[in-house]
Amino acid sequence: MGAAPQPLAPPPLPPPPARPHPRAAFRAEVNGTATDAVPRPGQCLRTYLRERGWFGVKKGCDAGDCGACTVHVDGEPVHSCVYPAVRAEGRSVTTVEGLADAESGQLHPVQRRFLEAQGFQCGFCTAGFVMTTAALDDGLLADLPRAFKGNLCRCTGYRAVEDAVRGVRHTEDTAAGRTVGRNAPAPGGTDVVTGTARFTFDLDTGALPGLLHMKLLRSPHAHARITAVDIRAALRVPGVHTVLTHHDAPDRHFSTAQHEHPRDDPYDTRLLDDTVRHVGQRVAAVLADSEAAAEEGCRRVEVTYEVLPAVRTPEEAMLPGAPVVHDKGAWAGIARPAANVAGEVHGETGDAEAGFAAADEVYEETFRTQRAQHASLETHGALACFEAAPDGAGPARRLVIRTSTQVPFLVRRSLCALLDLPSTAVRVVAGRVGGAFGGKQEMLVEDVVALAALRTGRPVKLEFTRAEQFHAATMRHPFTVRVRIGARRDGTLTALHLHVVSDTGAYGNHARSVLLHGCGDALALYRCPNKKADGFAVYTHTVPAGAFRGYGLGQVVFALESALDELARRLRIDPLVLRERNVVRPGDALETVVGGETDLRIGSYGLDACLAVVREAAASGAPAAPDGWLVGEGSALSMIAANGPGGHLADARVTLAADGTYELAVGTTESGSGATTALRQIAAGELGTTGARIAVRQADTDAVGHDTGAFGSAGTVVVGRAVLRAARSLAGLLRDRAARRLGVRRAECVLTADAVVAGEGAVGEGAVGEGAAERRVTLAELYEAGCAEEAGAGEGGAEEAGAGEAGAEEVGAGEGGGPPAGFGHFAGTPRTVAFNAHWFRVAVDPDSGEIRVLRSVHAADAGTVINPMQCRGQVEGGVAQALGSALFEDVRLDGCGAVRTAAFREYRLPAFADVPRTEVYFTPTADAIGPVGAKSMSESPFNPVAPALANALRAATGVRCTALPLARDRVWCALACEGVRGGAVRP
Repeated sequence: MGAAPQPLAPPPLPPPPARPHPRAAFRAEVNGTATDAVPRPGQCLRTYLRERGWFGVKKGCDAGDCGACTVHVDGEPVHSCVYPAVRAEGRSVTTVEGLADAESGQLHPVQRRFLEAQGFQCGFCTAGFVMTTAALDDGLLADLPRAFKGNLCRCTGYRAVEDAVRGVRHTEDTAAGRTVGRNAPAPGGTDVVTGTARFTFDLDTGALPGLLHMKLLRSPHAHARITAVDIRAALRVPGVHTVLTHHDAPDRHFSTAQHEHPRDDPYDTRLLDDTVRHVGQRVAAVLADSEAAAEEGCRRVEVTYEVLPAVRTPEEAMLPGAPVVHDKGAWAGIARPAANVAGEVHGETGDAEAGFAAADEVYEETFRTQRAQHASLETHGALACFEAAPDGAGPARRLVIRTSTQVPFLVRRSLCALLDLPSTAVRVVAGRVGGAFGGKQEMLVEDVVALAALRTGRPVKLEFTRAEQFHAATMRHPFTVRVRIGARRDGTLTALHLHVVSDTGAYGNHARSVLLHGCGDALALYRCPNKKADGFAVYTHTVPAGAFRGYGLGQVVFALESALDELARRLRIDPLVLRERNVVRPGDALETVVGGETDLRIGSYGLDACLAVVREAAASGAPAAPDGWLVGEGSALSMIAANGPGGHLADARVTLAADGTYELAVGTTESGSGATTALRQIAAGELGTTGARIAVRQADTDAVGHDTGAFGSAGTVVVGRAVLRAARSLAGLLRDRAARRLGVRRAECVLTADAVVAGEGAVGEGAVGEGAAERRVTLAELYEAGCAEEAGAGEGGAEEAGAGEAGAEEVGAGEGGGPPAGFGHFAGTPRTVAFNAHWFRVAVDPDSGEIRVLRSVHAADAGTVINPMQCRGQVEGGVAQALGSALFEDVRLDGCGAVRTAAFREYRLPAFADVPRTEVYFTPTADAIGPVGAKSMSESPFNPVAPALANALRAATGVRCTALPLARDRVWCALACEGVRGGAVRP
């Protein structure tokens, strides 16, 4: 027998010294300022700089893999996470904060170019790219794939980064009231390129006296019962204050998944449990004065386990007599606990078997997709502290959680339910979020941090390592999809059947919802009289799955679009013609088969235009392939609903400030989707102003009443509707007040950037006749008037908002003598859909299995594109992430169920050299449901990429690969098995 598994505690590190380092002196220069603080033994330059307030130096990997920590040492770029701080002695260190001209305050040319090109999305990696670029010589500027081999970006797809390096400007100035459809810059752009944007841990912890650092001891077993925990040795470690175990946790179950309706997910999780169900599950939390002491405390905790049988695949888990992962009652909301089925979906329209009997051709195949990691460069983390509660808001002091989350309001609700606290006792705040992609629609750190703060009465910080992101955060669900599809000779579909099994891992967060969305939206795209879906989300003793960009749709679309391609070949029909013949049309009812379609509408139809883009691409050229390589083309389609069924809520408030500018308050977070910019543009358009005159307050449970969160492609289409209503309400209110003050009709008043005018300066419907003298009242004067007097009933604001846009109660809430304000709310229904199509021309080397993209084209039905620059970036980033999943990303487990690809050098992310330029085309539509005609575009570009690539590979080689990723070794093996060599293609 081999050695027993050891607990997943951090690797041994020496505790911090009790006395100063024996080095007599240390002196370095940081951004032009001398420092003589002696580094701790073994301290890296990254932590040394961050402890001194240089927060532009980011933690992304701590292994020299991602480049987010890049700084200059004597002008040379280095990864500060692997550069010993002591080596900086006598040297000059420059961080991104020190690049700008100290005297004039002007940006460094590279910072300016990144700002003008908007060479960023979430911005977490941007400082690293800026610092690397600023040090490039002419040779490396001519070879950016080599220059950026040490820098990773998960958001942009790198095209915007290259444009920034080359000095391509995309941002533009916008006229007052004419912001929609323009490339308005992101509100926080300057902060991003200068390193002053504040992410979760970019704050002075010295302002939090008594801060405790938390480290988590994790299980080495896939399934075990904890029979004893001895914490005495851990408590003897200098600096360790307390250790929390399952004995300290509330005896309540919950789901880490965060939805508007909490019971969408099974309640199968405890904060700390006496049964562990996957390698990496947390067992104990150690709190200490330093991370090093907490790590040592983890190593000293002695845990006795009773190891239990485990199931590591859905196939094992569904066998009769298999070990049960969750033996819980009906109260937990698990579909069939004894069968290890966390959730399931079933539905049928028509008669599928009759449809197959009527078909002239039936194709059936099983497709598989792998685990994938979100790989947000900012890891999960939270900081808990206390602050005085607002007057009259319940307890004298309240708990504040600062966290990297997509869902601050839902986290607050979950914390209050779990820890038995009133909502007034908890505030949740998110800084700028360094990437999310669905992974931060969970409560993975906030619960244990909150418990620790409440137990100790002190601030507590927990920040995941990169390894913990793989061992203890969530993954994309691996899917096994059996597709059966039938059609007549002319290509008309007669029947579709999906049999889907997903591996939800050890816990059922998002289990059923991902199945529902993946099966439903995929089937709804095609007209077929007989459709059937059977889906099962199965528990295993492996790392939990969760929400991921596409939310199950990418996995099912890979299978369905691959099957359609094969069906077309059997029918000897052009695959594009087969799709054109069967896709939904304007006015069609959308049938998802599995439910949830009652409020789903085709708000605008651009799918025909997307297909036309693909057809035109196929008819045009592409770069030549190397000699001996095989060339093929492939395409795929997808449709996605904006936000999920059952409601997605958003509140918004727009308030006039004393200087005549505005504050827009929303609950949604900014993680790189660009929603903040789009929301500001929507508000500016309604208020007749520019985005620069609107400050945004967001991601704070104190900001507005409620917001479901930044997930489900809801940032623009849901929050945007609330913002539109709020801005429209305030605009009506200001025009009313101006009309009374100027003695004119309300219809004569027009909002401008800094005033309401009537007469010659007024433009638009209702303006007074030509030649009339302009009369104006400044917004600052309206603010003063609003604060000084009781306002009227506000009929005009309600009239301006229109039926169903903003009720009199919402408008009236801004009246009554305070600053003028407008309020808006949207409940997320009805819902619209977006369409996407992708096309590739690829070359395949039969001697190595390498796939090279010769040309990549994406067509998107995004409705009215509020910000073309940002929307293009969303498409490019989605395509790049999808290419990573399609080609090489793969979270691999060992025989014990532990993740063995727990670092970026083992789990390969797309680098600059891996991502081809994608041509992006938007179809000219305006949605009847989305705000100002817009649709969602944050998730949808991801979904058609993998099947389009697989179809191109099939066209090039004649071999159908049915499993992702299409790694070169797998492709080579598939080709070798079929006897494919250079120039030889199977039909």
